[in-house]
Amino acid sequence: MRNMSFALPSLTASQMFGQRTIRPLTAATLCGIAFIKDTLVAIDTTKGHLLEIDPASDNSKILNPHQVGEFSEVTGLAVWSNSLWVTRGNSVYLSQISSLGLEHFVTLPYAANGVAVWESTVYVSCQKLGCILIFDHDTRKEITRFYAPGVGVENLAVTQETLWVCDRTEQTVYAMDRATGEIQFSVLTPFEFPTGIAIHTDDTGKETLFIAYASDEPYIRDNPNADPNHELTYRDRTFIHPLYYHYEADKKYALSNGYLIEMSYAEEISPLEEVYLPEVEWRIALPSETERQKVKHIEPIGLPFTEEEIDGQRVAVFKFDALTPGERHIFGWKALLEVRGIKYRITPRDVEDIPELSPEFQTRYLVDDDDLAMDTPIVRRAAREAIGSETNLLRKMYNIRNYVYDELSYGIKPHIDTPDLVLERGIGSCGEYVGVLLALCRLNGIPCRTVGRYKCPPHSEHQGVPLQPDFNHVWLEFYIPGFGWLPMESNPDDVGNDGPYPTRFFMGLCWYHIEIGKGITFETLSSQGQRLTKEDIPIGDLALNHIRFTILKELPPFS
Repeated sequence: MRNMSFALPSLTASQMFGQRTIRPLTAATLCGIAFIKDTLVAIDTTKGHLLEIDPASDNSKILNPHQVGEFSEVTGLAVWSNSLWVTRGNSVYLSQISSLGLEHFVTLPYAANGVAVWESTVYVSCQKLGCILIFDHDTRKEITRFYAPGVGVENLAVTQETLWVCDRTEQTVYAMDRATGEIQFSVLTPFEFPTGIAIHTDDTGKETLFIAYASDEPYIRDNPNADPNHELTYRDRTFIHPLYYHYEADKKYALSNGYLIEMSYAEEISPLEEVYLPEVEWRIALPSETERQKVKHIEPIGLPFTEEEIDGQRVAVFKFDALTPGERHIFGWKALLEVRGIKYRITPRDVEDIPELSPEFQTRYLVDDDDLAMDTPIVRRAAREAIGSETNLLRKMYNIRNYVYDELSYGIKPHIDTPDLVLERGIGSCGEYVGVLLALCRLNGIPCRTVGRYKCPPHSEHQGVPLQPDFNHVWLEFYIPGFGWLPMESNPDDVGNDGPYPTRFFMGLCWYHIEIGKGITFETLSSQGQRLTKEDIPIGDLALNHIRFTILKELPPFS
């Protein structure tokens, strides 16, 4: 066997380890990744290629040209000293980097997913066992095991004090104390399906996390032999990207990668039937300022607006002396936003001795103020069944979410039904999931409110290109006295199969969630001082809305 060379061209640190996405040539499904000094090594599990990758140019070299079969279906990869460690099937193997002859280390009862090594300690993740097993290198005996923090296939990396766990289904990286297994914090990854994790340490000792991702992506193929010639098909999508994070220990959350986004929302007057409306005020909620979302600039589109505050939320008000038959306008707002991922780490133990809920919150967020059917037998029964005998607020919230996921399946409808009808039908849109969750939470004394209204299409590689979302979207926030409002997605974590369900968006949001109008109606219309309801005239019958996102750039690492 020839000696393996890991030399790379001379590159600056910014070239190699900046914000660029690494897309290795020929790679199909990257899983385990590791660094040997400044060299990136990765396993392409589909092809069995052990790749040496140039982070600056994406050029790659196969390091095991005669041992592809031995490395096929390898999922985990680690490097310690001169040894290379891999997981394949139920077993863990090690080899010398110079020879790549695999030597058996240990076999698990189920598939071994990820591996990490620190000195004489070997960490192995196993989804089927729901554990991370810890072995002694010399005796090859299990020392102890930690509960796996997520529900998906997990890959591992380790530093002197921290075991980093990357969960594919959870779209999350967990920082665990490598001695005790206690979760210190977790961060959402900016992309779905993270499959590998590695840590690069520069000459100053600064550490940067790198995450591999792998999935299929749809695309339109031009097939000259078909009629019509354009057809939908799928192809491999795999890449590596740095993961940045900032942990606020006292506030119990961590921020991760984000983007500078320009969002436009505009209404085009285009009535289905011509109407006359005197003294019109058209209100549209503006983006909110939050821990993860910073509003840098807002300007009007088409017509000027005044601004007012409703329940702490900014709202644009467009005024018309009258809307007359045949009259046409375009009006709205354009906002420049810095948006990041956020993940809170609050445990049931943290909420054992929380303050009493204030009377204001009880009268405002525990009532049926939005057709929640909270007085119907089916909704009240569901509220009791969802929590059982649980008294801890956070566990109650978690149980309610899981109950709703067990009872409902996702489906799009042209209108939103009340929670009693949704529970009877067993199928709901995101807005109907929110309605059921609101009803069950409020009946169990948990303050909740609606949040939304759109998600930016998560195609961050399409920077500078106008993007349009396919649908609007809503989720909710629940309130814990002493902690504040916490986000929870409506339906994306309902992956079916009766659980266990991921908790990626339970107290977390990714960068593409745009928070607008927390707890208030997104858009309202009034005439002569009287608010018009959808029974009077639906806004959708008067105007067409136009939503556009432009991703301008990725935000720099946290200073």
